[in-house]
Amino acid sequence: MLEIKGISASDGFAIGKAFLFHEVEQRVPEYLITTEQIEQEMERYQQAVQRAVEDLENQIKKIQTTTENRDHHFLEAHILMLNDFEVHSRVKNKIKTHRKNSESAVLEVSNEYISQLESLEDLYLRERALDLKDVSRRVLRHLLQMEQNTGLQQIKEPCILVCHNLMPSDAVSLDRKKVLGIAMDMGGRTTHTAILARSYEIPAVLGIGNITTKVRDGDLLIVDGSQGLVIVNPDADVVQKYYDLQKKYQEDQRQLLSDVFTPCYTTDNVLIRFKANIEDPSEVESALGHGAEGVGLYRSEFLYIRHGLEVDEETQFHAYKTVLEGFGNKEVTIRTLDLGADKLTESWSGPREANPILGWRAIRFCLKRPDIFKTQIRALLRASEFGNLRIMFPLVSGVSELDKVLSILEDVKNELRGQGIPFKEHIPVGTMIEVPSAVMVAEHLAKKVQFFSIGTNDLIQYSLAVDRGNEKIADLYDPLHPGVLKMIKRTVQAARDAGIECSICGEMAGDPSMAYVLLGLGIEELSMSPVAISQVKSLMRNYSRQEAETVVNEILEMPTSSEVAQHLIHKRRNAIPQHHG
Repeated sequence: MLEIKGISASDGFAIGKAFLFHEVEQRVPEYLITTEQIEQEMERYQQAVQRAVEDLENQIKKIQTTTENRDHHFLEAHILMLNDFEVHSRVKNKIKTHRKNSESAVLEVSNEYISQLESLEDLYLRERALDLKDVSRRVLRHLLQMEQNTGLQQIKEPCILVCHNLMPSDAVSLDRKKVLGIAMDMGGRTTHTAILARSYEIPAVLGIGNITTKVRDGDLLIVDGSQGLVIVNPDADVVQKYYDLQKKYQEDQRQLLSDVFTPCYTTDNVLIRFKANIEDPSEVESALGHGAEGVGLYRSEFLYIRHGLEVDEETQFHAYKTVLEGFGNKEVTIRTLDLGADKLTESWSGPREANPILGWRAIRFCLKRPDIFKTQIRALLRASEFGNLRIMFPLVSGVSELDKVLSILEDVKNELRGQGIPFKEHIPVGTMIEVPSAVMVAEHLAKKVQFFSIGTNDLIQYSLAVDRGNEKIADLYDPLHPGVLKMIKRTVQAARDAGIECSICGEMAGDPSMAYVLLGLGIEELSMSPVAISQVKSLMRNYSRQEAETVVNEILEMPTSSEVAQHLIHKRRNAIPQHHG
């Protein structure tokens, strides 16, 4: 028996025989072409791209005709990538100027983008490199006249899928009745494989490193998605233990999901709203399926990472429109471009900063590049016709900064009015509260916007002067620090005094252990990863807002986070009434 640790990507337990899947390696020829062959190579490239687009369109149609609620929006994003003008220009330049054959030109350009993404610190953006690999693989297969089908079609019996990596287009074709679990060398929680595994409710452990070298076809495996553990050829008593755990988990999930679409009221009848954090249109169906009452944070920067800073208005418009239409009349809060710090693109201009976390990022960048900012605002306003849009501005540090942003927004509205382009006139706008200066002037900011959203990830980082990506000081990144809790409380109070909404969209929102604290701080709207909604919602139904506020007022007087934590452990234990179990 062998136990191998990895990353918990999708909760649950799976027991079955291993199906070892090896991706067929593409051997790409590289040679120089003659001047007379340039036009022919250009045509080969264009035809391969067109066939790749047709593949994706057919795959989307096939998914739409199935009875299962499969997520396919990321395939539409892949079509956008295939139609990217900048990519086409760079490939054609290598063919024409450097006289490279089409295959090597495609591989070289895609590797340049992939290398850039994989060098970023931001995990989500780094993992988008897999999408680029998927798209380039599809084009290369057509150029090389290879079969587009994969070995996954060989799966005939229920199994645990073991692989080095899994392309998004392969993941979306998984048969959830046959793939009981996934164990993968590569990947993390924000890869499409992880997102789709959670959407399909397939237990998954990713980022294992070497699982494909430790497992043979037919080995008995246990995938413990909750603990991020894979057990190879377990003993009989271990198997029985996991069968029992699997049964209990399934019963718990049925109970949690049975009322996930029911509004959440505390025991003293306070309504708490639950929304989703998403980064890509592909997550719409998963969010809705987990009971999201809208989107509290849609991170728009994925478009810029994928297409560069000059991403055109139409590409943005269609992406925003897709998300808005997907959520119908539910509120969708789209955060404007938040690039900078560890989120850079190929076309990011200027030298690397010595301290990028405190540097030229988010709204600061947008105010210095109004051409880019206005293009995004135009796309957002146009898309507002297709749903219930709210626009949110990141990293606002004070009133003067907000005034400049609102002035640009009004300028763009006037441009659209002058051109006769329709948009909703009364779109709620808000600001993220994620720097201490914004907290201290929150009462002034609240007079100019319709809502606040507290970004606890950055607020904690900036308040405690802790780089959350630095493992040497990770223990200092503390959401229960009394200073952090007081900042949240002050922000909530400022919003309440001004009569505007205040939500939380940072990691604290989706942490079940923080639910009681946030309730006591006065938060009535939480936005989180879709898979976290059912558990946090279930907990909230068992709490009393009045009692939680009393406990929070007590901990706000405590000097250290350790005292806060101990007090909360005791109070939370007694917070759930006996008749709730």
